[in-house]
Amino acid sequence: MPELPEVETIRRQLEPLLVGRRFGEAWAFPHPKFTPALEVGPAAVEQVGRRGKYLLVGLDDDRELVVHLGMTGSLRVRPAGDPGDRYVRAWWALDDEAGSGEVLEFRDVRRFGRLAVAHGGRYAGTLAVQGPDALDRSLGAEELWRSLRASRRAVKTQLLSQRPVAGVGNIYADEALWRARINPARRTITRAQAAALLTALREVLTGSLRYGGTTLTDYRDTAGRAGRNQQRLDVYGQAGLPCPRCGTELRSRVLDGRTTTWCPTCQPR
Repeated sequence: MPELPEVETIRRQLEPLLVGRRFGEAWAFPHPKFTPALEVGPAAVEQVGRRGKYLLVGLDDDRELVVHLGMTGSLRVRPAGDPGDRYVRAWWALDDEAGSGEVLEFRDVRRFGRLAVAHGGRYAGTLAVQGPDALDRSLGAEELWRSLRASRRAVKTQLLSQRPVAGVGNIYADEALWRARINPARRTITRAQAAALLTALREVLTGSLRYGGTTLTDYRDTAGRAGRNQQRLDVYGQAGLPCPRCGTELRSRVLDGRTTTWCPTCQPR
């Protein structure tokens, strides 16, 4: 599932293509996860933002088109004359003086993505309760420590919940916990460990962003390109290989339903 670097890559690519243009006619696959596309109506795009793993297309009528990519969702500006394919779940005509005939297309093979329209910054679901964005510089180590301390669940499980910090999924949780030398199954961490974890999270996220995100199977950017960060992963998906830091064989287990990789030497319980 696309995480913060992948969604931010798409946001940066879409912003110059959408801001200042108007949504016109819309179409949606007949399912409640996609029919909110029809609620957008004629409106101008003022900004393309992001919170955690969600894209937020700000409109000039105090509304936002909220896009969650799910596992296989993707967005692109489709040129005139291109009909798309059977996996397109929604599209919006982009009106401009040139009459380009372009549309913004949301494609989703497995239909795990979803759309919503938020009014006045009032969100629902995970987006309404998630914590500060992982790249928000106002988030400090003390705040992260206190948030993690409030639960007795495993630290990795807490990260995946999006409540202590938003935008982190399975890939970057494994990578950051390894860098911070924290066992994913630990239920308490110290202030010093929280500081190390916050630094590690920002390192792995910004590093992946520089390489266009991580593509393991489905993720593609708006131009259909795969990310390149999968070539730089230290531990995720590397069980059975030597730890890049100490040489110990990396281990894997299912932790609260998610496959987790760690080093038993660098990340003792």
